[in-house]
Amino acid sequence: AGWMSNPPTVSHPAVSGGAIGLGGPSIPAALKHPRTPPTNPSVDYPSGDSDHVTKRRALGISDEMQVNLPVNVMPVSFPVHGHSQAFNAPDDLPKTVARTLNQGSTPMSMDFHPIQQTLLLVGTNVGDIGLWEVGSRERLVLRNFKVWDLGACSMPLQAALVKDPGVSVNRIIWSPDGSLFGVAYSRHIVQIYSYHGGDDIRQRLEIDAHVGGVNDLAFSHPNKQLCVITCGDDKTIKVWDATTGAKQYTFEGHEAPVYSVCPHYKENIQFIFSTALDGKIKAWLYDNLGSRVDYDAPGRWCTTMAYSADGTRLFSCGTSKDGESHIVEWNESEGAVRRSYQGFRKRSLGVVQFDTTKNRFLVAGDDFSIKFWDMDNIQLLTSIDADGGLPASPRIRFNKDGTLLAVSANENGIKILANSEGLRLLRTFENLSYDASRAPETVTKPTINQISAAATSAGLADRVTSVVALSGMNGDARNLTDVKPRITEETNDKSKIWKLTEISETSQCRTLKLPENMRVNKISRLIYTNSGNAILALASNAIHLLWKWQRSDRNSSGKATASVSPQLWQPSSGILMTNDVTDTNPEEVVPCFALSKNDSYVMSASGGKISLFNMMTFKTMTTFMPPPPAATFLAFHPQDNNIIAIGMDDSTIQIYNVRVDEVKSKLKGHSKRITGLAFSHVLNVLVSSGADAQLCVWNSDGWEKQKTRFLQVPSGRMPTALSDTRVQFHQDQIHFLVVHETQLAIYETTKLECVKQWVPRESAAPISHATFSCDSQLVYASFLDATVCVFTAANLRLRCRVNPTAYLSPGVSNSNVHPLVIAAHPQEPNQFALGLSDGGVHVFEPIESEGKWGMPPPVENGSASSVQATPSVGASGSDQPQR
Repeated sequence: AGWMSNPPTVSHPAVSGGAIGLGGPSIPAALKHPRTPPTNPSVDYPSGDSDHVTKRRALGISDEMQVNLPVNVMPVSFPVHGHSQAFNAPDDLPKTVARTLNQGSTPMSMDFHPIQQTLLLVGTNVGDIGLWEVGSRERLVLRNFKVWDLGACSMPLQAALVKDPGVSVNRIIWSPDGSLFGVAYSRHIVQIYSYHGGDDIRQRLEIDAHVGGVNDLAFSHPNKQLCVITCGDDKTIKVWDATTGAKQYTFEGHEAPVYSVCPHYKENIQFIFSTALDGKIKAWLYDNLGSRVDYDAPGRWCTTMAYSADGTRLFSCGTSKDGESHIVEWNESEGAVRRSYQGFRKRSLGVVQFDTTKNRFLVAGDDFSIKFWDMDNIQLLTSIDADGGLPASPRIRFNKDGTLLAVSANENGIKILANSEGLRLLRTFENLSYDASRAPETVTKPTINQISAAATSAGLADRVTSVVALSGMNGDARNLTDVKPRITEETNDKSKIWKLTEISETSQCRTLKLPENMRVNKISRLIYTNSGNAILALASNAIHLLWKWQRSDRNSSGKATASVSPQLWQPSSGILMTNDVTDTNPEEVVPCFALSKNDSYVMSASGGKISLFNMMTFKTMTTFMPPPPAATFLAFHPQDNNIIAIGMDDSTIQIYNVRVDEVKSKLKGHSKRITGLAFSHVLNVLVSSGADAQLCVWNSDGWEKQKTRFLQVPSGRMPTALSDTRVQFHQDQIHFLVVHETQLAIYETTKLECVKQWVPRESAAPISHATFSCDSQLVYASFLDATVCVFTAANLRLRCRVNPTAYLSPGVSNSNVHPLVIAAHPQEPNQFALGLSDGGVHVFEPIESEGKWGMPPPVENGSASSVQATPSVGASGSDQPQR
């Protein structure tokens, strides 16, 4: 009998080290009695030699040679779809391009939700993760890579991130029930999020898992306990408790980086397959007794294996080092190739990825196209180019029912292909989402009957039953928040009409004034550290203030919070971080600073030389660039901490290499001092802004100026002579926020076009500063009348106003005290801090019962859930939202 003669049912085709037991006994016997595999003339076993360059290529470091990590078996059962229920080939293959999405960076790994089958997770080559509701074309979540707690990370990881902060997603995958998902990164780290429906994802675990890259990640249920399994460049496999993050097992024995893992079970025995880049496959039980199996993989270079959905047929797909690709079906009993499928390009231009669906079809991305085979026929069934624009070896992923196929495309795109049932499914969710967007946001929960009725009309009743069952585990419909049908009659209920949230009393929000031990006149610059546990301020007298939160019973995370007071921190030496100053009038000085990604250094200037400080000791590491001209804005290059862009008061921008103490380029294009700089690591550009109200886009490779545009200053608003213009990139790294005393605006970078603008009324106070929340879903703006406004970022619609009476002491006049700067917490989207003109710093959070800053107003004519969807508007007009 074959080693997998009685396989379990699985929810999705399983990629596995299945060839381990070809021609051998059943897996439990093989695990208990390791042996040398028999020689099989029908299988070509490679030498398994692998050098460093091969390893890097195999792990997808190069864009030209990208490897898609395998799909893993989940030990959970779903209904089996028999062969009689298969598609009627080829009409029911998902071949119609139904959606085209833009992720903002190159997709590296994708996974559909196991139950809500229109939810797609995406991980990219710059470490971003996205969650899409493909039915409504809505990107629910976009997160950039950030280490959540750098202090808890190993020194090798900290050193690696300083040397090269570039991070890619190697794997993103849902847990079996869709309540969690995991992300494996190319640098040491695994992050586990919990999913609560809609756009609600929450940080759960961060694990410094491996030295080097984490090459694969999977979930499994040994002993009925959910675990996370990882493998990495350090040649190990590790098992972690998915609840606590505690390490349970470390498996050592591979002599090369471990490329993939596949947990499986048979006859109540749980085990893990692992494959390494030297061609070795090993199998492990959940104990510390070492590998039970040690075989050579039947692929010439990178081979992955997959089962049909019912677990009865085994396939493998591989690409050799010289580009020869193949898909084969195995005879499990004899350990021989049953059939080899034809139709690949003679020399593939990348490592080919494949998938299976419905126990009937194979699909692979090859030769700039998608190729399909019937499992019972070696000839190519059909090939499609998905309307063009595909990479040489596109990444592919079916949803569980095989009705949708996600395909990576050029220019950071994702195409969603659908069959007739998939198109019906997408239309249903699109209609529900459209109905939702027309009603007030306060009416959020549909009834089960509404969902069932809508789904039944589209023939989707079975799917709704499973979705409802999932939501029932939580006792409510939280997991259905991406499906928001509304009863239109309810919109006439006066109690449901949207109203702007006004906060005027201290009891209506959580605020904390940070302690003061020294007197400063005003706060000129303010920032949270990247770790989120401290706030750094630069005062007008050139002194830096650093507040640190400590772990305690009241603050177990040690992160910044308005609930616990921090310590105004100084090193034991008692020295202060004080900038070099000149004889210039302090009111004319433009202070500036920038913090390194690992929070170790701050670069700062207050009209004199630029100083580099050590954040731990407060010691001055070096000073450089004495004025004139004086620095007015500083920004670290996102890929190299040694390169900084320095905006000057003579209107130039200097690109300076700290390591060699040399100005590499001097950029000229503005006519007044530089007041804002922002890099996009996706577009490889630098955006600059100046007191001349001009925006410039520069290529960050050769530093050529690409585009320039002046702000449209609203009529009736006369800015001051040297009004600052600030810029900040959205999380998508394609759009950016522009902040000017007369307006807030969102610009698209490649065309340098304004896609959304908000202008205060002529009688309103000028804007002093504004910033995106850490997830780019909100914009926090401060005003010279001490008011703070919170906007929905997608459409710049006002949702909450914090009045000065909510945080200023009684008797303090808001004509004398007002915010000059505002900063957003790097991990908590609803926390921000203000730096005031009297030297005070205040931290704000919504009250716990609310959890957020007001409700967004209803959106007319469809959803404005993404920046890309917002129409261009002029500088004025009746549709212009105003304070």
